[in-house]
Amino acid sequence: MSENRICVISIIAEGRSGASSINGILSAYGDYIVGRMGIPYRERGVSVICIVIDAPAEIVNTVTGKLGMLDGVTAKAVMSKNK
Repeated sequence: MSENRICVISIIAEGRSGASSINGILSAYGDYIVGRMGIPYRERGVSVICIVIDAPAEIVNTVTGKLGMLDGVTAKAVMSKNK
């Protein structure tokens, strides 16, 4: 595997139905997670979650891909340029 990169994964989840699936995926990769912030935006019916992760690019892409495949969930990653 390649060297670790610092990354922020931004997640927007519509409704609450995907919460347990999101938490399951994040828990499976918990060893890489540095921090997490979640904001429920009740007026719009969405939750906004930001995850800081220190992991190889392959792991970041896997986590982001799994999250993005969930119904009602959008996930995007921004990686640091330097290792």
